[in-house]
Amino acid sequence: MLDRSSLEHKIKTLKICVIIPTYNNERTLKRVIDGLLEITKDLIVINNSATDATFRILKTYTEITQIFLTKNKGKGNALRIGFKKAEALGYDFAVTLKPDRQYYLKYIAVFVNQLEFETNKNLLLIGSTNRDQKTVSGRVSFTDKLSIFLYKLQTGIQLKNTQSGFRLYPLKELNKIKFFTTKSEFEIETIVKAAWRGISVKNVPVRVSIAHQEKATHFKSIKGFLRISLLNTWFILIAFLYIKPRDLIREFRKKGIRRFIKEEILGNNESPLKSSQAMALGVFIGLTPLWGFHTILVLSLAVLFKLNKAISFAFTNVSFPPFIPFTVYAGIMIGNYVLGEPTDYSFADFEENFEFVKSLKTYVVGSFILASVMSVMVGIVAYLLLFLYAKKKHD
Repeated sequence: MLDRSSLEHKIKTLKICVIIPTYNNERTLKRVIDGLLEITKDLIVINNSATDATFRILKTYTEITQIFLTKNKGKGNALRIGFKKAEALGYDFAVTLKPDRQYYLKYIAVFVNQLEFETNKNLLLIGSTNRDQKTVSGRVSFTDKLSIFLYKLQTGIQLKNTQSGFRLYPLKELNKIKFFTTKSEFEIETIVKAAWRGISVKNVPVRVSIAHQEKATHFKSIKGFLRISLLNTWFILIAFLYIKPRDLIREFRKKGIRRFIKEEILGNNESPLKSSQAMALGVFIGLTPLWGFHTILVLSLAVLFKLNKAISFAFTNVSFPPFIPFTVYAGIMIGNYVLGEPTDYSFADFEENFEFVKSLKTYVVGSFILASVMSVMVGIVAYLLLFLYAKKKHD
């Protein structure tokens, strides 16, 4: 563990500051600031329009940067202002913490050591606090688990803790992101959008001490819950409609067809059955008439059935634009045959006009039958080929 002198030197070398947004924390603010000043003078304290003795306390600390906000617009707004100020002062990273908690010096060192260890400095670290202890209420435990689940759904990243405000932020990359929230949900917005931007989001193990009688809580439960619920719902929609397809397309383009098949299909650790099921799912969704919903459907079902999302998404491209006329024509022909409509026309007739399509029902019925048959066929053929490949590989 670093001694205080070494820790102070590394904080200075890595250009790290500590940002403390405070609102009516007069009972603990001085203690927290005094503890931090033992290891760094690079502090930015944001007085979020406190109505207690905060202003009087801060007047005694002339060596630290202070920001006084005349109107309390929320913790998120204070942090956003603090991040901009910190970058303007020349800092590359900011550790954020609450002034109602005792953060042991060795856990400030955990952030510093992790940052120094990482080759990729474009990372955001979240303190994974002692939330699994028996003293944590059932409601808080459920909230933690739900938040972790939603974050993985939105970003694909598995964390142990997403709600801790004890964090290290990369200022330059973070300040490039456009944020909209200004209250407590800002801390959710930061880690989701950071992950979407390619910033590496990780947990580091820390513990905090808090005297419950000293804790000042400013979270309005009902309004806050509604805001967070709406934000998470919006992020899930964006993730499934844009972010995940974008990432899969980027990965597919980066690898190319040959490398994609080699790594995602032949090189993955899944069984031939699971991989073939993912292909069958992709083909089925791709051939259905649910245009505009293919992506969100295939990704949702892949998550539900625990199938390879990349493979499922790739095989929805059976309805890639050059193939669409053929799949639509096949669906119409099958629909006409099943419903007893005339089928005495060619593909050339289909290209010239659509007058022979008697009803949308014809196409819908035919396309679902086509999707079902083709997905079963692709699934069976893929399973046999993958099974033989796996057997040959292990012989």
